[in-house]
Amino acid sequence: MSTAIAAPRLRRSRARWAWGLGTAALVLWSLAGTGVFSGDVLNPAGLRQAGRSAAGALSPDLSAEFVRVLLTSALVTVAYAVLGAALAVLLGAAGAVVLARRTWGRRRAGWTLARAAVAVPRGLHEAVWGLLLVNVLGLDPWVGVLAIGIPYGAVTAKVFADLLDEVPRGAHDALRAAGAGRAAAALYGLLPPAAGALLAYASYRLECAVRSAVVLGLVGAGGLGYQLSLSFSSLRWDQVWSCVYALTVLCVGAVVAGRAVRRRLADPPPVAGDRLRRDRGLVAAVLAVPVLVAWSWWYLALRPATLVADRTGEQVALLLSLAWPPDVSGPLLGSLAVAAVVTVQVSVVAVALATAGAVLLSGVAARPPRRPGSLRWAAGALVRGVLLLLRAVPPPVHALVLLFVLRPGPLPGALALGVYTLGVLGRLTAETLEELDRRPARALEALGAGPVGGWLYGTAPRAAGPVLAHALYRWEVAVRDTVLVGLLAGGGLGAVLATGLQTFDWPAVTTTLVVLVALTLAVDLVSDRARAVVR
Repeated sequence: MSTAIAAPRLRRSRARWAWGLGTAALVLWSLAGTGVFSGDVLNPAGLRQAGRSAAGALSPDLSAEFVRVLLTSALVTVAYAVLGAALAVLLGAAGAVVLARRTWGRRRAGWTLARAAVAVPRGLHEAVWGLLLVNVLGLDPWVGVLAIGIPYGAVTAKVFADLLDEVPRGAHDALRAAGAGRAAAALYGLLPPAAGALLAYASYRLECAVRSAVVLGLVGAGGLGYQLSLSFSSLRWDQVWSCVYALTVLCVGAVVAGRAVRRRLADPPPVAGDRLRRDRGLVAAVLAVPVLVAWSWWYLALRPATLVADRTGEQVALLLSLAWPPDVSGPLLGSLAVAAVVTVQVSVVAVALATAGAVLLSGVAARPPRRPGSLRWAAGALVRGVLLLLRAVPPPVHALVLLFVLRPGPLPGALALGVYTLGVLGRLTAETLEELDRRPARALEALGAGPVGGWLYGTAPRAAGPVLAHALYRWEVAVRDTVLVGLLAGGGLGAVLATGLQTFDWPAVTTTLVVLVALTLAVDLVSDRARAVVR
């Protein structure tokens, strides 16, 4: 019996060692490929501008005129985020039924095809969607809304389908046995028990939509991102930092609101009166959604007629005729192969640096179970604030700043993505530590182990799995984000895509997008397999 149990454990241990050694080799290969070990990476001519940028952080532009500009831009960003997130939730709710395993039963081929179809919009970054939609709709507000809603809708559909598949199916099967249709059985048998998780994820999507609306502003959709781009191009560092601080405040508001909703859903109060207040708060939050959507629709002056106008159809037909057939010439495929390798290397370096930084900072960033001394509390608040600032600023802005001190190439893109991902992973890792049971570490400390020993043997082993799972998920996201920094001379597929768009070489753009989606799918499969090993 013991041999039968030991054999799977041995195989699992060997698999983990194999994946660990392979990951180490991949990281070293990526570091060499991005030029980390090269001595000629600094740009001495840009150090003066870097100093001016740092000085601007201490003296932002707070004039009444510019503050009014920031408020108007923030409203535009919020409107895009609200409508984009709302569209994503609607598409996700509709697509979840198609993607759920229970919908297809034993017909696995249909389920596989449905998942593959959703992978196409999910594999393209929202900035890429924005650039493509601009060629169809022009500078219409629908560009920002659809650029957020389409890829986020595909992601939401996948997550919603997974949540529905995890719900106990007793009520669903009973309704089916009683003669209910598939839609009715899903609506009454699966939706109610999954409603809390679905609502929690929808609130998280709104947080992400705020950051995506900022990114779209950088490519011309308006809002805070657009204002940040204008200030940056004119080297008005006081205005740049004013925009950065405004972005931080906006992200803080979205994070606090989303976290409040998720905590109310995850931790129901034990007292009846508290539960009633919680339910009233949730109802108020749900009722506020249509009000926000209606206001955003009015503020952006959206016109549905734009989507069905003759000109829109003509532009779609023209774009498709120009983009098909794709370019499969040898020189382009060779450059795409090299660019795909650079894309992987940039994403690996970014996630490796972010994971290392998150592990180092998570102990300070995690909120302790009881109120500590003022120094510990101040250090934790400072680190959490820095992490929030890092993830509030989009990766292209980090890349533009780094290009003042580093020469153009893959390295600035990798570091920019690493800094941004550190802000996200630092938060996720700190929350993982907050949720762990502290009793093993306290028991070790009671036996004489110091704080470091208690952390190494009582906390780190149990946190390793969730932290690595978060890092692997962020790797999937980083592959898509490399396109964004690649548009700014960061190398990789983004640089090839930017060249194709600038020269109106639509067959090359089509081929580049196909390679990008295929690379995203490959990384998703590798990441999913790796997560199964580290669990």
